[in-house]
Amino acid sequence: MFDSMTRKMHAKSAALLVSIESSLDRIMIYWLLVAGLVAAARIWITPIPTGIDAGTIAPYVLLIIAPFASMVLALRWFHDGDRLPQPIIRLARVSKWRSLDRLQALRHPLYGAGGIMVSLLIGMLLNVPVRAVEYFAAMPPIAGPVPQWLDMLRFMMTLDVVLMSSLYCIAFVAALRRVPLFPRLLVAIWALDLAIQVGTGQLVASMADLPATVADALQPVLTGNIKKTMISIVLWMPYLLLSTRVNVTYRHRVPA
Repeated sequence: MFDSMTRKMHAKSAALLVSIESSLDRIMIYWLLVAGLVAAARIWITPIPTGIDAGTIAPYVLLIIAPFASMVLALRWFHDGDRLPQPIIRLARVSKWRSLDRLQALRHPLYGAGGIMVSLLIGMLLNVPVRAVEYFAAMPPIAGPVPQWLDMLRFMMTLDVVLMSSLYCIAFVAALRRVPLFPRLLVAIWALDLAIQVGTGQLVASMADLPATVADALQPVLTGNIKKTMISIVLWMPYLLLSTRVNVTYRHRVPA
């Protein structure tokens, strides 16, 4: 019975993986349409006394275009991702492993981004709309001369959503295309994500003229982002280190 359930789960994950790969073009188009409409609605319903200017629109344009462009570029960069060379120095040294050549890895039944990896792929992809929604909710469109604290806060919040959404898109494609450096890339993105949240929090704390109501509203957003990243690390780091599928697919090795 357990074997039957396992086979069904593997079959469903394989079908979902094929569906994701075949739907990437549509996913990117839907992102442009939906995110563009939400951004336009956010600007439209928000009173802006000085009128809309380039500074009002630019953050939303970057938020919409950056993940799309990153996905397109990553698909080009990693077109033959599984053919890229293995890293010379191994950082994942937990447990004992036996190396495989590329052909042996390709023939292994666990080779590929299937199984539980599909959940990780979906999670990375969902990071983009989730962060966008948080940005729309936390950062209203503004225009004209603004206080220095607001200008700096807008810069940091925009940098966070644009940079991290783009990097998670690149990591998603790297995982999908079986790029050997994918596990390291994802760990580096997690570390950068935490650093940006902590840095933004310290910057906010150093702003003497920041209204208390803004600081109180911003703190849960930053704390929530840190918690989500830490949960991802705790859940997925052991899998990235010890999973046979991950090691066969990205490191070309099997348990010794």
